[in-house]
Parts: sequence; structure tokens; C-alpha cells
Amino acid sequence: MAEQVRYYATGRRKTAVAKVWLTPGTGQVTVNDRPLLDYLGRRTLEVMVMQPFETASVVGKFDVRVRALGGGLAGQAGAIRHGISRALVAMDENLRPMLRRLGLLTRDARMKERKKYGRKRARRGFQFSKR
Repeated sequence: MAEQVRYYATGRRKTAVAKVWLTPGTGQVTVNDRPLLDYLGRRTLEVMVMQPFETASVVGKFDVRVRALGGGLAGQAGAIRHGISRALVAMDENLRPMLRRLGLLTRDARMKERKKYGRKRARRGFQFSKR
């Protein structure tokens, strides 16, 4: 039996990491052994995850298997989108300019700011009382 072609990439967003494997198939997306919409629970996140396929116009041509770790659902969805974009570029280098234009290959570096001492949160100080 011939080895099936697989493309692998890692996507990251906030504290989430997504390990993505693309194989030629019917467009089935599985995240942590569950269907995409079942895992994410929101249509908006599903649309966000499918954006790289629509941009590259290869909807329904690849099966996607994802192992998502860390962060919350929105962060994981962003990480999955990043991973799928990178895997598509690994498959076909000609897709790079198209995906780059929409910013799908750029790792979103926005992270939660750490809490500072002497403050309630990252920036909010304690309430000032004159009396």
C-alpha cells in the first residue's frame, strides 16, 4: 500500500498551539477527534478556521486532522487557522502571496499582558480613596 501524502504545520495564537495534518480528501475537519463545529461550538469560529481554504479555493479537497492544545476556544481557532495556512503553503508555495495578503501566515503576537505588582490587574490600580 502506497504511503498517502500528508502535510504538517504548527499554528499558534495567544497561548494555544494547533498541530495540523492535511491529507487529500473530502473536506472533513477533525479537532481532538471531534468534528469542527462540535468542538468549537460557534459558527463564527468555524468560518474563521475555514478561511484559508476559501482563500486558496480548495474547499472540500483536504481532510484536516488537528491536535489543539492550550488556551481557549477563540485562541485555538486562530491557531488552527494559522496551522492550516502554513500547511497549505507547505503543499503549494504559489499560495503564499494570496494567504500573506490576508494576513493568514502572520502569527498574531497579541498576548495577555502580565499582572504588575502594586496593581489589581495588568494596568488597573487599586481604587483611590481621599478619605
